[in-house]
Amino acid sequence: MQGRERNEADEKADFRRQRDRSSEVEQGGGSLWARAVLGRGMGRDLSTHVYRSTASTHASRRGLGLSAIVLTCVNLLLASVAQAQQPAPAAAPSVTIPNFWNPRARGERVDAPQTGRAVRFMTDDEFPPLHFAGPDGAPTGFSVELARAVCERLAISCTVQARRFDTLLDALNDKQGDVVAAAMPLTPALRARFLATRPYFRWPARFAVRNGGSLPVPSAAALADRSVGAVEGSAHEAYLKAFFPKAVRKTFPDLTTAEGALKRGEVEYLFADGLNLALWFNGQDSEACCAFVGGDYLENRYFGEGIGFVTRTEDAALSRALDDALQRVWDDGKYAELYLRFFPVSPF
Repeated sequence: MQGRERNEADEKADFRRQRDRSSEVEQGGGSLWARAVLGRGMGRDLSTHVYRSTASTHASRRGLGLSAIVLTCVNLLLASVAQAQQPAPAAAPSVTIPNFWNPRARGERVDAPQTGRAVRFMTDDEFPPLHFAGPDGAPTGFSVELARAVCERLAISCTVQARRFDTLLDALNDKQGDVVAAAMPLTPALRARFLATRPYFRWPARFAVRNGGSLPVPSAAALADRSVGAVEGSAHEAYLKAFFPKAVRKTFPDLTTAEGALKRGEVEYLFADGLNLALWFNGQDSEACCAFVGGDYLENRYFGEGIGFVTRTEDAALSRALDDALQRVWDDGKYAELYLRFFPVSPF
């Protein structure tokens, strides 16, 4: 990953601006997790910026939109509790569950260090479906339930505490918790200060098209002279320029506008963040207009390394144990069960 690392003060300022934009968008209510502008002020480090744009878009989906998605997640959670005695559901053929673990890299089992106290996980409760407040107010979501599953595999006691997202790393550094389980991007700047497990989730870029058409699966040749929408200044636009140079790019100021253009048929394809697109497909605003076409794009340079569990550098033994437990959670099917619970439409 290239580009200059931002210092800690700049990172905090970014988060403050991000939340300020979220508050402004909230006043308008509207769509499922109402979109903020993507990709503004992008420097050379595109992968860091695609996370920021995704987080800004995602965090800005407040008001009625946020209530709707939280209600959806809560309903899925309650349904899973009601079916707890039944076997885990099998994935439908059309659902892709990502696998970030190499079976050849599997080694001997790694146990968690025994400290005599619970391992304290910290998260944020405003980023569904990865982490949000459940029906009882307690943190839940894909990242949170994955953390609980990891604790079960390690046979250790764990707690989960919700904090503001922009305070998580400082709280970890100050030893107010032991592990961050949130949508924290794995960047060089983060790795310079902390340890992280291998990614358990990434931000795939995807193409979307209108349903009912016969457009070809995207490729450099297939998209020649085809209209493709993207958010202006985003990593997705940069990727289109680099790898689909003959496509007719049409840029939009934000993701909501770009999605609307696809829905109305003003562009043939839309290239954007897969998670946000999946949430749009599954919401009312899309009116079931559109779907993914082709595969996912995960190039680190553009779309980042994803997210993992973050620990302090002196807790290397704990980080290794978490990594091993994540592999076991994948192997025994728990990862797939949680993924299907929290991602009714897979972004992959």
